[in-house]
Formats: sequence, C-alpha cells, structure tokens
Amino acid sequence: MAYPRENLAPDERVVLHRHPHWKSLLGPVLLFLLVTLVAGILGGMVGGSDFDGGVKFWLLVVIGVLWALVFCWFLVRPLVRWKTTHFVLTDRRVIYRNGVFTRSGIDIPIRRINTVEFRHGVIDRILRTGTLIIESASDDPLQFHAIPQVERVHALLYHEVLDSQNDDEDYPPGRGDRR
Repeated sequence: MAYPRENLAPDERVVLHRHPHWKSLLGPVLLFLLVTLVAGILGGMVGGSDFDGGVKFWLLVVIGVLWALVFCWFLVRPLVRWKTTHFVLTDRRVIYRNGVFTRSGIDIPIRRINTVEFRHGVIDRILRTGTLIIESASDDPLQFHAIPQVERVHALLYHEVLDSQNDDEDYPPGRGDRR
C-alpha cells in the first residue's frame, strides 16, 4: 500500500514506505491463540456439564463475549495500529505517522539530518529488523523501532542525506536557482 499522495508536496517522490516489522504482531497473535484455546476448553467443559439448558447457554454467552472482547482488544487493535503506522522516506524528508483516532507524526527534513544509525540484536538480525536512530539539527535523536530491513533503510536514508548535501554544494546560497 503506497503512502497517500495527497500528503506529499508537489514533485516529492517516495523512496521507501514501511509499516513496523511483523514481529510487533507476534505477541498479540500468540495471546489471541492462547485465549482462543482457553475459551474452547471452557466452552467444551460447559457444554459437557450437567448444568441445565439456561445456565449452560448463559455461561457459553459469557465465554463468547469475553473471547470477543479479547479478540478486539488484543488482536484487532494492535493490527489496526500496525496498519496505520507509517515510516516513509521521500527525497525531501522522513515521515513517521501513527494512530487511529488520535493521529500523531513527525516530519524530519532530509537537509536537517546530521547522523543516521541503526541498532539490532541477534534476534532482530535474524528477522531483518531493528531500530533506526536519526539525529537532526538541534533535536534529540529520534528512535524508530521495528523497522523492517533496517540496514537497507539506513543505507537509503544515508544516500538521500548525501544527495541533499551534494545539491546544497551545487547551488550555494544566492547563486543560481534552487530546485
């Protein structure tokens, strides 16, 4: 899914668009499977019990409602949060947006970026993910966690920063037209 074109400036080109790595969904999926297993066992126990029909029915409804609440809160919510989190690298800026009802985001102009680094441990290296750290002029470093293919993103971002610096050298202030 491409980043919405209406959120970009005229002639701005998307270099890379990522959602967080799928590892961020692993915990919610495993929890959901565990809760489904427990709900199934409880439902089987209630269904095979000697309770009268009305009590059985209401116990099964309670189990079903609790399961549905867990499904919405621990699986659907993280999935929607994952889908609505965007890390976008354009030829002019780094864009990070997240949130469903309350959206937040940050834009970092490429020209203001001083340092780009990445970090990942053994498991992150196996999964090809990690943390991207961007330091821009006069700001504390920003950390973006669970970036898929973090080394590739680091290289692309570094390339864009170098291109931006080369453009500045080609067009010194007050001399010629700038793009």
